[in-house]
Amino acid sequence: MKNLSLKLEDDIFQETEHIAAKVHKNRNRYINEALEFYNKVQKRRLLASQLDKESKLVSSESLSVLTEFEALEDEG
Repeated sequence: MKNLSLKLEDDIFQETEHIAAKVHKNRNRYINEALEFYNKVQKRRLLASQLDKESKLVSSESLSVLTEFEALEDEG
């Protein structure tokens, strides 16, 4: 486990202390879980962004292939 020195804004610190106490978790556990959750959210956003970018790169080719398939169906 790594040690970390962290500066928090006063209002964020107070809210964190209040909520951690309400859910019966120590500060370290609460912050670890919060960061783990936030990392998952950010990974999903990054993946969505990458998929969107790659989808745009192949969209015209996909449309071209679809048009070819439709032409083949019309011929058959």
